[in-house]
Amino acid sequence: MFVSYLILTLLHVQTAMLARPGGESIGCDDYLGSDKVLDKCGVCGGDNTGCQVVSGVFKHALTSLGYHRVVEIPQGATKINITEMHKSNNYLALRSRSGRSIINGNWAIDRPGKYEGGGTMFTYKRPNEISSTAGESFLAEGPTNEILDVYMIHQQPNPGVHYEYIIMGTNAISPQVPPQRRPGEPLNGQLEAEGRSQEDGEEERAEEKEDLRGEAREIFPSEAAQTFPVRHPDRFSPHRPDNSVPPALQPPRRSRDHNWKQLGTTACSTTCGKGSQYPIFRCVHRNTHEEVPESYCDPNMKPTPEEEPCNLFSCPAFWDIGEWSECSKTCGLGMQHRQVLCRQVYANRSLTVQPYRCQHLEKPETTSTCQLKICSEWQIRTDWTSCSVPCGVGQRSRDVKCVSNLGDVVADEECNVKLRPGDMENCDLGPCAKSWFLAEWSERCSAECGAGVRTRSVVCMTNHVSSLPLEGCGNNRPAEATPCDNGPCAGKVEWYSGSWSQCSIECGSGTQQREVICVRKDADTFEVLDPYECAFLERPPSQQSCHLKPCGAKWFSTEWSMCSKSCQGGFRVREVRCLADDMTLSNLCDPQLKPEERESCNPQDCVPEIDENCQDKYYNCNVVVQARLCVYNYYKTACCASCTRVAARHTGFLGSR
Repeated sequence: MFVSYLILTLLHVQTAMLARPGGESIGCDDYLGSDKVLDKCGVCGGDNTGCQVVSGVFKHALTSLGYHRVVEIPQGATKINITEMHKSNNYLALRSRSGRSIINGNWAIDRPGKYEGGGTMFTYKRPNEISSTAGESFLAEGPTNEILDVYMIHQQPNPGVHYEYIIMGTNAISPQVPPQRRPGEPLNGQLEAEGRSQEDGEEERAEEKEDLRGEAREIFPSEAAQTFPVRHPDRFSPHRPDNSVPPALQPPRRSRDHNWKQLGTTACSTTCGKGSQYPIFRCVHRNTHEEVPESYCDPNMKPTPEEEPCNLFSCPAFWDIGEWSECSKTCGLGMQHRQVLCRQVYANRSLTVQPYRCQHLEKPETTSTCQLKICSEWQIRTDWTSCSVPCGVGQRSRDVKCVSNLGDVVADEECNVKLRPGDMENCDLGPCAKSWFLAEWSERCSAECGAGVRTRSVVCMTNHVSSLPLEGCGNNRPAEATPCDNGPCAGKVEWYSGSWSQCSIECGSGTQQREVICVRKDADTFEVLDPYECAFLERPPSQQSCHLKPCGAKWFSTEWSMCSKSCQGGFRVREVRCLADDMTLSNLCDPQLKPEERESCNPQDCVPEIDENCQDKYYNCNVVVQARLCVYNYYKTACCASCTRVAARHTGFLGSR
C-alpha cells in the first residue's frame, strides 16, 4: 500500500509540474523548459539555412490547345504558391505522379475550393469579378508526400504562371515534428514515428482501385505514371532531457496481473467510401478480464492504436452543383448557367465519374432564365414635323425619349442605343419652281417705223413642267406682248438688218448670223450712215438661235441640295427629269445618260475633342463595350476612352440614316 501511495504521489507531483500555470514553456522538441522553435524551414531549432526558396515564371508560348505541364512540385515542398500573372481563359490543373487528378482533370473544371492531394490541402482560387485582373491560383502549406505536376489547360496566349515553394536543402536536418500525444502519455516520452510499409500502401491502392472499378479515367497529357518509394519520417533518437525525473524517483513497474486488451474499435469516420477507425485498448485483469483503471497497467506497454480501414464500399454518386453565372443581360430576360457534375466520394476524395452513375437522381438544370430588372424602352412621342423648307430637300424631326417601365423619362443611356429610332431625317418636296417663268422681251419691234409690238415667252413651272396655267401659278398670266413705236417712217434713222444665214446645226438649237447697218430711210431710198448715228437706238442682234427640227428629249437637272452632314460622310440630292423640246415631261431620254440624283459629300472624318482626363482605367474595356455596359455611369467613367469612341460611332451611324 505504501509503495502504491508513493507512486501515485510522484505521478501527481510530476503532472502538477507540467501543467502548472505560468510554468516553463514546452519547446518544439517536446521538452519542458526548451526554448527551441521551428524556423521557416520547419526545422526545430534551425537557423533558416536548411531550406531554399524555389521560384520562377512559366512564360512559354504555347500553340496547341489542351494540357501543358508547367512545373514539378517535389516531395517535401512547403509554402506552395502557383498563380497566373493575369486573368485569362486558361485553367490551372494539378495531378499526382501516380496519375490521379486533384484539380481540373478529365477536361472538367472544378469549382474554387479546397482539394486534398499529395498529403496536403490545396486552396483553388478563381476570381470572378469583372474588374479583377487576378488569375487563378493554387495555395498549400505542405509538406507534400509525393511529386506533383502542375498543368495549364491552354486556350489563349499564356499570360505567365508564377510558381514558388520551399524545399529542404542538402545539408538540412529533417523537420522534427513530434507525433500527437495520447491522453495519459508522459510529456517527455520518446515516441518513434512508425512509417507505413510500402506493402501496406500498395494494398490500400489495390483496395481503392477494386472499389472504384469502372471509374472514368482522368485525361492528362500522355506521360508514364511513375511510382516513388514511400519516404518514412526520421525516427527520433532517444535521449533524456536535463529536467526529467531522476531514475530513482521513477514509478515502480506495474503488477503483471494486469495487461492491455483491445475492447472494440472507434466508430468509422465515414459511413461509406473508405473511412478509418482505431482499436480501443483498456487495462484489464489478466485472469478475469475485468476492466480496471488504466493506472494498473504499464503505460509504456500500451499498444499504439493503428488506423484501420472501414466501410470500403463506395458512396452513392451525387450531383455536384456549381454556382450560377452572372445573368447574360443587365435588364430584361437573360440566361445564366452553372456546372453540374456527377461525383462520388472515396477515401476522403471527391472524384468526377460518368453521368450514368447519377441516373437514380434527377439531374438539376444547368441553364435558367434570369431578369435583373425590366429594361427601359424607346418611345416615339410625336409625329414627324413639317419639312424645314417649302420646296427642295430639307429635314423633319420627331420626339424620341427613353422611358422606364414606370413610364418616367430617363437618360438615353438607360436604353439600348443601337435600337434608338431616328429622330431626324431628310425630306424632299420637289423642285422649288412653282411660278411663271418669263423670257426677255424681243429686241426688235414688229414694225420698222410707226407702232408695233414686242413679244416674250411665258412658261408655268410646277412639279410637272407645262406651259398651261396649272394650279400653283394662278390665272394671272403675265402679258406676252407689249406695244412699241419706232417713230415716223419719213427720214428716220434706224438699224437695218439683213437676212439670216442658214442655221449652224441640222436639229435642235443652233445659231444664225446677219448683217446689221445704220441707215436713213426716205420715201424710196436708203442712206447708209456710220453706226454712231444709230447709237441712240437699240441695235438689233446680229446673231440668234435657231431650231430646224427636234433632236429628241434631254435630261434636265436642278442644283445640288446642301450636304446632310458636315463630316464623316453625308449625301446631297437633286431632281433630274426628262424634258422634250417643248419642255414637257418625256420618257424618251436614254436611261444610260441620266445624271445622278444623289451623291456622297463631306467624306472627311470628324475631329473629336481630345479630353486628357478621359482614359481607360482597365485593360479589358473592350469587354465592357461588347457587353454594352457603357450605358452605366460607373463603366462610362472606368472605360471613358472606349465608351466615348463607341458613342461617336453611334452618333455617326444615326446621322447617316
